[in-house]
Amino acid sequence: MATTNRYARQVAVVAFAQSDHRRRTDELSEVEMVMPVLHQVLARTGLKTGEIGFTCSGSSDYLAGRAFSFTMTLDGVGAWPPISESHVETDGAWALYEAWVKIQTGEADTALVYAYGKSSPGPVRDVLTRQLDPYYLAPLWPDSVALAALQAQALIDAGETDEPALAAIGARSRASAEAGNPHAQLTGAVPQGDYQVRPLRTGDCPPIGDGAAAVILAAGDTARRLCERPAWITGIDHRIEAHGLGLRDLTDSASTRLAAERAGLFEAPVDTAELHAPFSSQEVVLRKALRLDEGVSVNPSGGALAANPIMAAGLIRIGEAAARIHRGASDRAVAHATSGPCLQQNLVAVLEGDRA
Repeated sequence: MATTNRYARQVAVVAFAQSDHRRRTDELSEVEMVMPVLHQVLARTGLKTGEIGFTCSGSSDYLAGRAFSFTMTLDGVGAWPPISESHVETDGAWALYEAWVKIQTGEADTALVYAYGKSSPGPVRDVLTRQLDPYYLAPLWPDSVALAALQAQALIDAGETDEPALAAIGARSRASAEAGNPHAQLTGAVPQGDYQVRPLRTGDCPPIGDGAAAVILAAGDTARRLCERPAWITGIDHRIEAHGLGLRDLTDSASTRLAAERAGLFEAPVDTAELHAPFSSQEVVLRKALRLDEGVSVNPSGGALAANPIMAAGLIRIGEAAARIHRGASDRAVAHATSGPCLQQNLVAVLEGDRA
């Protein structure tokens, strides 16, 4: 068995599916993008929509450009039978957290969690400035790449990395995607390219693209019935740091470290880490906060540098870690999701498979 459960109920990821991530999906609505993924994840468990106890989704109306856009994608779930449903206006990893809480309360034994993002229709770098402090930062329009470059330069100035090391992270991530991720948007030898904002080059930044993902959670014996080797969530926690960038140390991530401690990450070694690091420099920060040594396989899927569907990339990290446990490639993994500028909000989940 996995390590002793610290919660009221044992909950596991029993299935995971994702779309092929593409630069543009102009020909698809959000419903058309999400529906095949929902069908795939349900098929992997044999469940029907009416057998799911709770459904929760993650997305952003800012990306869609219209209010309550998430209600449209419920057409992909199905209008009948009526469902218990909720939505979070952030990455789907937080939708998974809400679904996990729902199962912990005993109000559901199974949950469908899905997330999607279409970044291609508008200038996503400008759109993300709207999450900044509206009085001091947002009026200056510092975009997401400029803020990540501030963080990268702080790391370089502190002696914790340099430009060749950052380039190596990007190259490794996309090589991993080529080797084992048929859904990735970028694979193989992608040139580092020109500076986007110094010291970050094109290869240090995530691709802009569209995509969706879904997982199914189940409790206890239900999980064992639905999946040969469930990925048990033995710890999960999320923490938030100060909104103002000048109030925190950009070379560290105290919230990630605290979430990891509360999730029990440091109680035993992990063999896999799926990190939601949209910029190569952020992997440096996360490796330190999570105390990952060279023996840990980091982002074997390629991570967000290979495919970064905003609002789904964090959920994909949990799904990828769980999938490795399902197929026996991992025994204990950590999955991380982030939201906000420069790793402002961080979620850490520890997943384990049953041991012989």
